Amino acid sequence: MGCLVCERIETIKNGTNPYFVMELETGYVVMGDHQHFKGYALFLCKEHAIELHHLQEEYKLKYLKEMSIVAEAVYHVFKPEKLNYELLGNGDTHLHWHIFPRVTGDTPTIGPVWRLPMEEMYSDSNRLSEDELICMKRELKEEIEKLIQAH
Repeated sequence: MGCLVCERIETIKNGTNPYFVMELETGYVVMGDHQHFKGYALFLCKEHAIELHHLQEEYKLKYLKEMSIVAEAVYHVFKPEKLNYELLGNGDTHLHWHIFPRVTGDTPTIGPVWRLPMEEMYSDSNRLSEDELICMKRELKEEIEKLIQAH
């Protein structure tokens, strides 16, 4: 079995990933396929690495800075109470950040997003319409571009 993140990156490169927002120097910004957590985005590392310390120092620092900019943009656009940043890799070992906008009551009990039952998190009711997705991607891209210019 191949790397699912690498496969997603290939769909970005060939123009068939509908969730693709924009390319940065070290990674690709995409909206999550399911939006129980409105504004859920991912930042996929361009390099296939398993751990942050496997990246060259300069690249790693740039990747972390860009992830922070993406997260700040998610915060500004979707206005959550809190952001959760996750770099897990137990399932898909390719470095990729999950950026979850959080609000009170979005999970049954206070804690990580994974407390939400999987069938609820990945319910088709959490998929966006094409128009909603286009709008979210546009707003996030515009905010990322603004923040990059400001930094």
